[in-house]
Amino acid sequence: MQVVGELFGKGEMQLPFVLQSAEVMKTAVAHLEPHIEKSDDSGKGRILLATVRGDVHDIGKNLVDIILSNNGFETVNIGIKQPINEILRAAEENNVDVIGMSGLLVKSTQIMKENLEEMNQRGVADRWPVILGGAALTRTFVEQDLAEIFDGEVRYARDAFEGLKLMDALVKIKRGDKSVELPELKKRVVSPHSLLVRTEPDQIPQRSDVASDNSIPTPPFYGTRIVKGIALRDYASFLDERATFMGQWGLKPGRGSDGATYEELVETEGRPRLRYWLDRLQTENLLEASVVYGYFPAVSEGSDTVILHHSSEQSTDGGSGGVAGTERMRFRFPRQARDRHLCLSDFIKNRETSEVDVLPFQLVTMGSKIAEEANRLYRNNQYRDYLELHGLSVQLTEALAEFWHSRVRDELGFSSEDPNDVDGLFKLEYRGARYSFGYPACPDLEDRIKLVELLQPQRIGVELSEELQLHPEQSTDAMILHHPEAKYFSV
Repeated sequence: MQVVGELFGKGEMQLPFVLQSAEVMKTAVAHLEPHIEKSDDSGKGRILLATVRGDVHDIGKNLVDIILSNNGFETVNIGIKQPINEILRAAEENNVDVIGMSGLLVKSTQIMKENLEEMNQRGVADRWPVILGGAALTRTFVEQDLAEIFDGEVRYARDAFEGLKLMDALVKIKRGDKSVELPELKKRVVSPHSLLVRTEPDQIPQRSDVASDNSIPTPPFYGTRIVKGIALRDYASFLDERATFMGQWGLKPGRGSDGATYEELVETEGRPRLRYWLDRLQTENLLEASVVYGYFPAVSEGSDTVILHHSSEQSTDGGSGGVAGTERMRFRFPRQARDRHLCLSDFIKNRETSEVDVLPFQLVTMGSKIAEEANRLYRNNQYRDYLELHGLSVQLTEALAEFWHSRVRDELGFSSEDPNDVDGLFKLEYRGARYSFGYPACPDLEDRIKLVELLQPQRIGVELSEELQLHPEQSTDAMILHHPEAKYFSV
């Protein structure tokens, strides 16, 4: 049986409403299917969907599944953390027309490259066209860098709607339709005036020009503390509504004079749905907001940050007190080969100054109940609810991290420098910065092992997987730098 729902192929439609339509379609088909005579045609096409090895994020892949399946395509969704062997085995077993690979992490882009190279080596690149999607990908990386090394057809899908258009075109071309053409591959355009001037390796300084005369705040304790059962009202005000409504829920301004503005969508759809969900989260007891955080003595040595041992009698009167001074562990952060030659270690007092700095770490989680509920909604074909709850859970995790970072600034004694409103917080108009491993200034995910050793987050129900991912997914960790010049930068 071929199910056709061309209603859903309009990219300008609001995603929540498309998903509501998909729910209706699913219900109608389930009701009508026993009464509809099966046809012998091959359908519109079949796609294998997988989140690549080492990546636990599946919201984007699942949205593609929903949109494609409700437009008549068959989808084979094999889930998260899938190695290329399993992807190709499932593609062969299910006789798919196209392979779709997804991933959120920066590391996943490298895994995708390795997967394409493996398909080349096995001689199957020309058998299965590949669609790639994920937050860390760019169109030029896929359609220039990866297209150049892949012997078959590889394309980038910015969202589920573009994935739908690509799937339609790829299947028709594969079946011999000469009237169909794929969009031209996008090439990287680099202005000769924008080329970065890189410093030769032997000319890179040991330290940047970051000020070294900043004062060291006094921590309230050394070691770690656990806080459980944090009330929603404490961190709800730190929720980034724009990131929730537009980024997670897909509420975007309509096109043309008849389209709703973003502000109108916020009032008619965004905030009413947000109030509904916040009430439901509390009523159904789905939130388990917890934090483990701590302060540790530290010094820097070149590009290394060294965590020192401390005694239980550590003084908090402004001196180094009980800091033993022996090395506990170290982080080696990369240094820019251009611009100011910044490195995260530059924001920590150098050992040569004989001053011991303080370095906070934190890990927050919303617990596992909210993820379990989102997965239940997906299994029950409650697509809009699934999208909204998953997106809200991600943003509430960020809100809790932002709230606790503000608590750390308060405990260190400089919260008076914070902006007067939450918009200022979202614009990072406060002192210092919070860095999560895997991001541009500290890209090595292996450093998360050391953070977990320091904080022991299993005490609040968070585990680190072999792929260096935090479970539950609604968890996030960070190293906090208090230096006034600390900022985000790319190495």
